[in-house]
Amino acid sequence: MNSLEIRNGINHLNDSDPVLKRIISHAQLCSLKPRKNYYPSLIQSIISQQLSVKAGESIYKQFSAYFGKNVSPVHVAATPVEKLREFGLSNAKAIYVKDLSEKILSNQLSFKNISKKSNDEIIDELTKVKGIGVWTTHMFLIFTLGRLDVLPVGDLGIKNAIKKNYRLKELPNESQIAALCKKKKWKPYQSIASWYLWMSLEL
Repeated sequence: MNSLEIRNGINHLNDSDPVLKRIISHAQLCSLKPRKNYYPSLIQSIISQQLSVKAGESIYKQFSAYFGKNVSPVHVAATPVEKLREFGLSNAKAIYVKDLSEKILSNQLSFKNISKKSNDEIIDELTKVKGIGVWTTHMFLIFTLGRLDVLPVGDLGIKNAIKKNYRLKELPNESQIAALCKKKKWKPYQSIASWYLWMSLEL
C-alpha cells in the first residue's frame, strides 16, 4: 500500500459510500503502510486479542521493555511462561507467543517471501500457530503487510463503528458486514474502509 493507492481508495470510497465520505472528511489521512517487523507485530497482535487498545499497548510495552527493541524468537522461546505472565499476559497467551517463537525456530513458519503470498495463503500459514486465528491474521495483513483489501468482519471495533455510523439498533454479524461492504462497494479498498471505521470511533 502506498500513498497513490490510498488516495485512489479514498476517492473510490467517497464516490461509493456517503457515510464513509463524511467520516473521511473529518478524519486524518489514512496512514496504513507496509512494515517489516513481522515477528514483533504478531506478538503484539496476540497480546492484544480481546483487550482494549490501551490494555494491549500497556502489556506489550512491558513485554518489549524486558526484551529490548530487538525481540527475538530465541529469547522468547527460552523465557518461562511464568516470567511472561509477569508482564500481564494470560497463561494461554504466554503459551501462544512461545509456540509462535518455537515454530519460527523450527522452520515450521517462515516469513521469507511472505509479502508475495496471497491473503488466503498467509491466513492458512499463520493460523497453524496456537492462538493465531483469522482476526490476528487480518490485523497482520492490514497493519504490517499493508494489504489494501482486507475486511476484518470479526472485529468488535468494526462492528461498533458500523452500528454507530449506519445507525443500526444492534451490532451487525459477519454476514451483515459482508453485505454492507458489497452494497457500499468497499472493494477493492476494504482495508482503507476499515481504517476509517476505526477512526470514526474517536470522532
